[in-house]
Amino acid sequence: MAIITLTTDFGEKDHFAGAIKGAIYSELPEVRIVDVSHSVSPFNISEAAYIILNAYSSFPKGTIHIIGIDSELNPENKHIAVCLDDHYFICANNGIMSMICAEIAPEKIVEINIHDKIETNFPVLDVFVKVACHIARGGTLEIIGKVINTIKPIKNLNPFVNDDKNQIIGSVIYIDNYGNVVTNIKKKFFEDIQKTREYEISARNHKFRKIYNRYSDVVNFDIEESKRNDEGKGLVVFNSAGYLEIAVYKSNCSTVGSASTLMGLKTMDTVTVNFLPILSPSQREGSPR
Repeated sequence: MAIITLTTDFGEKDHFAGAIKGAIYSELPEVRIVDVSHSVSPFNISEAAYIILNAYSSFPKGTIHIIGIDSELNPENKHIAVCLDDHYFICANNGIMSMICAEIAPEKIVEINIHDKIETNFPVLDVFVKVACHIARGGTLEIIGKVINTIKPIKNLNPFVNDDKNQIIGSVIYIDNYGNVVTNIKKKFFEDIQKTREYEISARNHKFRKIYNRYSDVVNFDIEESKRNDEGKGLVVFNSAGYLEIAVYKSNCSTVGSASTLMGLKTMDTVTVNFLPILSPSQREGSPR
């Protein structure tokens, strides 16, 4: 039985998500539909890319993923279907797939060309659903599109490293439900540049000199619980997806606040990592304590 996932910025108020599901069930009554998210910020390409990148691999091979973000067809925003890692992705060629394709090379990409047979101003419903159901029935990609070799890149996908290799300039690509701020700096990338050096992470006027393994590592459990004051404390971790994340312990936007609200951080803001020079033994002895 085929699985089709939905990731959109349609929200829950309007009819859009429900209409898409109804159209799929009308064509394939036995299919299983899974909502990944309908709460992507409107037209936020990097946010959608981060969500689908970290969700798709939990699904079985052969799953079909419809991504309905900025999907209106125009000369600069074509539609594509991509076979990658034994999964299928149907979306606009607007950069959403570039984050996934940066890690795994696609097996096949086609530019969808069935629009002359369909009159629509709701392409996710009328085009993406048709393509998804075609694939679910065992249809090939070549039937619904022409093979292409490249996709549009996403802006600020990769962090910048200066020539001296002592600074990484990254950017915020996602803010989660807790207000935690996710950057485009991945753990392996960070460690390859770091080479055991100490560092300072800067976001606006906030600075951090330590990356924790878990959120709760910021808590000193040797202190009696009633005397702790850890909620609302800022910290940095590599999150479960392997991205550098600025967080607030047990954040809550309506009470203790969050990294995004307390630090004034938003998508595309700059986050900088400065690596400190390694001191020789004599330099360490002479340095102020």
